[in-house]
Amino acid sequence: MSPVSARQPRRLRARGSCWRRSSATIPGLAPLKGLLVRRGNPFFLEETVRTLVETKALAGERGRYRLTQPVQAIQVPPTVQAMLAARIDRLPPEDKRLLQTSSVVGKDVPFALLQAIAELPDEALRRGLDRLQAAEFLYGTGLYPDLEYSFKHALTHEVTYGGLLQERRRELHARIVDAIETLHRDRLGEHTERLAHHAVRGELREKAVHYLRQVGLKAAARSAPQDARVWLEQALGVLEAVPESQATLEQAFEIRLELRPVLTQLGEIRQALKRLRQAEALAEGLNDDRRRGRVCAIVTTVLNDLGELDEALVTGTRALEIARRLGDLRLRILTTTYLDEAHWNRGEYERVVELATDNLAALPVDWVHEYLGAAAPPSVLDRALLVISLAQLGRFAEAAEHAAKAIRLAEPTQHAFTVGIAYFSAGTLHPLKGDWVKARSLIEHWIEVVRTGNVVLYLPSAVAASAWVLAQLGEASEALNRLREGEQLVERLAARGVVFQRDWNYHALGRACLLLGRLDEARRLGDRAVESLPSQPGPAAHALHLLGDIATHPDRFDAESAETHYRQALALAEPRGMRPVVAHCHLGLSKLYQRTGSRELAREHLATATTMYREMDMRYWLEQAEAEMAEGTR
Repeated sequence: MSPVSARQPRRLRARGSCWRRSSATIPGLAPLKGLLVRRGNPFFLEETVRTLVETKALAGERGRYRLTQPVQAIQVPPTVQAMLAARIDRLPPEDKRLLQTSSVVGKDVPFALLQAIAELPDEALRRGLDRLQAAEFLYGTGLYPDLEYSFKHALTHEVTYGGLLQERRRELHARIVDAIETLHRDRLGEHTERLAHHAVRGELREKAVHYLRQVGLKAAARSAPQDARVWLEQALGVLEAVPESQATLEQAFEIRLELRPVLTQLGEIRQALKRLRQAEALAEGLNDDRRRGRVCAIVTTVLNDLGELDEALVTGTRALEIARRLGDLRLRILTTTYLDEAHWNRGEYERVVELATDNLAALPVDWVHEYLGAAAPPSVLDRALLVISLAQLGRFAEAAEHAAKAIRLAEPTQHAFTVGIAYFSAGTLHPLKGDWVKARSLIEHWIEVVRTGNVVLYLPSAVAASAWVLAQLGEASEALNRLREGEQLVERLAARGVVFQRDWNYHALGRACLLLGRLDEARRLGDRAVESLPSQPGPAAHALHLLGDIATHPDRFDAESAETHYRQALALAEPRGMRPVVAHCHLGLSKLYQRTGSRELAREHLATATTMYREMDMRYWLEQAEAEMAEGTR
């Protein structure tokens, strides 16, 4: 092997280049070979050889080329782009025009589509394609009847397309839209991405907005929120260039509402509110009561996620009044669902049960998978709110029935946000009851769903719940991993101003820390969880109970602090019917009084806790209470 050959990268020696079989035996090629190998790029080398053959600097046939001029006289273009542009320019005019037309179609070129826009007889078109294949610009990738061609290299496509004048590109893109609409008129839904692309570049703005919206909604439906956001934002951008009319204002309104669930899923709640405020102004400009009602309803859920609960109730009540005045059942159901959220955040669990039950009863059977403008169908969303409210009330049997039905309804949608909210409710229910093994399997599936679907809003809750359950099951190492991840996720979302589940998440993480013996961290997280008192009284009651348990820990025993926290938790929990928390606080007070020697008080609180656990069928906690009772009689 010659020194030059030895220096040649192995992958280049292995490629089927135009000259590798004979160059070692033709001394005249050695200087050229040395010149080209220094460039090092296989694609560059191949294009150089083709250029030298086309310009007759190399003569002969593949495998037996010879130089026709001194190597010093050969001008090799400095870049592969320049070389490709020169090769394209040397094509016969009709072939160059066909190649450029093909580049506007895309890197992959369906024959039927090219045929519709090329303005060539079939025979001439096929001969031209044969010549472009022979010149190795294109190659065939499909067979009749789905005949298709592809550019040999992405760079070839890029350079060819870049050589077209802007006006010619625009004209061809517009014609491609017409051709697709004609060729695939019965299956346009399968071609929306291509239609959107060509409509934008063809400056067919009204069609571009239409197809961009369709692509965005398809992406949202397949749980690709980042893609959906890009397409819908692009639709808004294109719409700004369209002359204003009632139709464009209505489109601008609808796209902003379509963006809201996408932005919510991504945790971009402030951006969602910004878009909705713009939609409110559009509804006012259109003087459209129905649109006023819809945007008010949806603003309600965004305000819920931002913790602005008083304003959420005002806005939701306004939307409900509009729905009743218009006799709009869709708007009424949607608004009631979001009012459920506001009452749930306020710890008004009995009211949530009442509203959600009535809303589900009013929901027509054939609307079971209708989203009605929500991020999930009310058939699932209302049940999820029902589950977590019933669980807080200690009505676990009813909650379990609704949780199972929510999952059954959500799974067929294959929509990550919808499935995620069903598992969110189940993943909240079972830790509250103390069904740790069942909770673990549900929560792990919940995490998988929201990770895969990029449901940023629910991931912190899922990971925090997992940390608590794993710690309860004694899996310390994995619990610690989830604990660290969960706190990062909660803080990241909080930095965006999103308070959804924040205090409950801090509580769950604090529980994990307590079980892992990380008492300082548990106290810090418990303190964070009560920061929202009294605007989020439900999670605050749980957090105060956690702080009471921390204060009764042997390594942090503080009787006064423990009693204060338990009493504060009871003051929040009892008026709201939060019977599990009430029972837990009585158990905690029993342990506290047992340690301080107040045995009569200890027995009273323990009896209360035991009775309540038995009534709610909280078996794990009943066993804890009975063990405490047995310990106290020794």
